[in-house]
Amino acid sequence: MFKPDVEAQEFIEFVNNSPSPFHATHEASQILLKAGFEEIKERDSWNNGVLKRNGKYFFTRNGSALIAFVVGGKYNPGNGFSIVGAHTDSPCLKLKPVSKKVKSGYLEVGVQLYGGGIWHTWFDRDLSVAGRVLVEQEDGSFKHTLVKVDRPILRIPTLAIHLDRTANDSFSFNKENQLAPILATETKNALTDIKATEELEAEANHHPLLIRILAEEMKVKPSQIRDFELAVYDTQKSTIGGACNEFIFSPRLDNLEMSFCSIKALVDAKDAENDTNIRIAALFDNEEVGSMTAHGADSNLLPVTLQRLANTEVVEAKEVSLTAFEESIHKSVLVSADMAHAIHPNYAERHEENHRPQMHKGTVIKINANQRYATTAVTTLILKELAKKHNIPIQEFVVRNDSSCGSTIGPMLSAKLGLRTIDIGNPQLSMHSIRETGGTDDVKHGIDLLRAFYEEFAALEQKFIVD
Repeated sequence: MFKPDVEAQEFIEFVNNSPSPFHATHEASQILLKAGFEEIKERDSWNNGVLKRNGKYFFTRNGSALIAFVVGGKYNPGNGFSIVGAHTDSPCLKLKPVSKKVKSGYLEVGVQLYGGGIWHTWFDRDLSVAGRVLVEQEDGSFKHTLVKVDRPILRIPTLAIHLDRTANDSFSFNKENQLAPILATETKNALTDIKATEELEAEANHHPLLIRILAEEMKVKPSQIRDFELAVYDTQKSTIGGACNEFIFSPRLDNLEMSFCSIKALVDAKDAENDTNIRIAALFDNEEVGSMTAHGADSNLLPVTLQRLANTEVVEAKEVSLTAFEESIHKSVLVSADMAHAIHPNYAERHEENHRPQMHKGTVIKINANQRYATTAVTTLILKELAKKHNIPIQEFVVRNDSSCGSTIGPMLSAKLGLRTIDIGNPQLSMHSIRETGGTDDVKHGIDLLRAFYEEFAALEQKFIVD
C-alpha cells in the first residue's frame, strides 16, 4: 500500500551514498557515466573534434562541483543554453586542521561550523566522518581519495537534565567548547597501544586512533595520509516514512534533492537530436557559505564554461562568430534549483497567508521583490507554461514582509551573466536540521518539471517577445 515512486527510492540511495560534496559529485558522475556521458577536463582543449552534436559530456572541479551538458542535434554557435543550477553542499561540522583534543579523560575532535546549521540537532546522534583524503602514492603523486566511515565513531552528548534543570526551557550551548564530538575514552585508547609517529604530520595534528581508522577504511598505510577535508555526518540512513509512505526523512535534502533532480532530468530528457540548445546541469559547492570560492557559483565556473561552449568548434555545426557568446546569453535561461520551505503545521503563522507551499503539490517558484530570488514574470511564465502543458503541479512562495528572506545561487549568476533566471525548489520541513523532511512525490515532480524544461525550452523561448 502507498508504494513510493521509484524516483524517491533512487534519491534515497543517492543521498545515503553522499555524506559530503565530494561523494555527491562522485555519485552524480556515476549516474552520468552509466547514461553514456563522456568525462572531459577543463585543462584540455575542447576543439579539434572533441565536442559533437548529440554529444553528452561532463567535468568536475575540485571533486566537489560538476557541470554536465548535452549538445543539441541542431545546435549552432550563438544558440541558447538551457541551464539548471544546484549545489552539493549542506550545513555540517568539519574537522579543524588540528583536531586533536583531550578533555576530562576523553579524546575529542575539534570541529568548525560550516554554514547555518540547526546545531542543537547534532547532539545525541550517531556520527561519523566522510570526505576526501590526499593519499601519497608509491610514485610520489597525491591522489584525491574518497573516504566514508560507515560505523558511528563520534558523539556529541547532551548534559543530563539533573545537571541543568533549564534544559527544556532554553537549550543553549557554547559552540566552541560544548559542540566537540567525543571519539573515545583515554582508557580504551591507551589499551589500543596506538601512538603518534613523530614523522607523521597527520598524527601530530589529529588523534592517531582516527588516522588508523581512516587508513583501515581506505586500505592504505597511515603514513600515506597527507591531508584531508572531512565532514561529520549522521550515520542514520535516509529513509521513507509516514503512515502512507509520503515522507522522506533524511539529512542533506537541502540541496542534494535538487542536485539529484537536475542530473536525473538531464539524463532522462528526450529528443536531444532536435534541440537547438545546449542543455546544462551545474552543481556548485559552497552555496551554504556564500559561493565565493573557486568551485562555488560566484566563481568563474559557469561563465567560463558558457564562453568556452559558445566559442568552441562543434563538429558539423556552423562556424563560431565573434559575438557567439553574447548572442547565446540572451537566448538562455537559468533555473536555480534549491529547496523551498513547506508550511509547518505547528508554525503556520510564519508563512504568508496566500503563499503556503505544501508537500506533494509540486515544485515551488520562489519570488522576492527585493531580488533575493531572481525570478521574473517572464521566467515564471516559462515554467508555468511547461507545467500546464504536462499537468505537472507547481506552487509559488514569497516570505512575509516581517520576515527575512534567504537567497540562492540565482541572483549572483543572473547578475554576473545578464542571464534570465528563475528560482525554484521542492518543499521541505526542518531545513538545515541534521534530519530534514520532504515529500516522496516531489522528487518525481521536480524531475518531470526540469525534464520538460530541457526538452522544450528552446522552442518555447521563441514565443516570448520582450527585448
